[in-house]
Amino acid sequence: MKKVIKALVPVRSGSLRVTNKNLRPFAGSTLLDIKINQLLRTPGLDGICVNSNDEGMLQTAAKHGVETCLRDPYFASNEIPMSEVYANMAESMECDLILFTHVTNPLATENTYGRIIEAFWNLESGYDSVATVSDVKDFLYLDGKALNYDPENKPRSQDLPEIVKLNHVASVLERKTIIERRDILGFSPDFIKLSGEECIDIDTPLDFEIAEFLYKQRTTP
Repeated sequence: MKKVIKALVPVRSGSLRVTNKNLRPFAGSTLLDIKINQLLRTPGLDGICVNSNDEGMLQTAAKHGVETCLRDPYFASNEIPMSEVYANMAESMECDLILFTHVTNPLATENTYGRIIEAFWNLESGYDSVATVSDVKDFLYLDGKALNYDPENKPRSQDLPEIVKLNHVASVLERKTIIERRDILGFSPDFIKLSGEECIDIDTPLDFEIAEFLYKQRTTP
């Protein structure tokens, strides 16, 4: 029997850096509307669930005909560990697999998600999940000491070690794994590298302006 895969889109009120960023005007729409429409166009998905503590966001989602889940205020606070939030959101869904993504990556499109879903179905033995990452080609320090290079023999940035970071654009894994691990990363993840605009994440007002500018460029006929 084919496993059911649904997208999980978490949104909440109370953004600390960009006020009401999920529903504020963005390129003639909103980040939430844009993301839902991208996911509706994504091949291979069996459904979409928007999880939020905000009635306005849930009403926006309902207009698109997707599933909604009202999040308990406890799981929407800034103090609670994300491990608890991930488990709670997964427990609220009815499906086998979850594509977890955010509205704050508007330049990650249905093509991005299609590739990630396909990568999951083609996982080699030993892997249990797929997650998106980005290269880290920066000179890193911790407590005054270099982490990823020898300061006495400084390399070119492109020759730094092959370190990657989770960019949280998307991940695909079993719903039960999220609940067990309390994370959106499996026990044995395989990584898909993304670069450029797909990875742009809106976390500050400047991010919002840059993402909106680029989104308009990419979508205006």
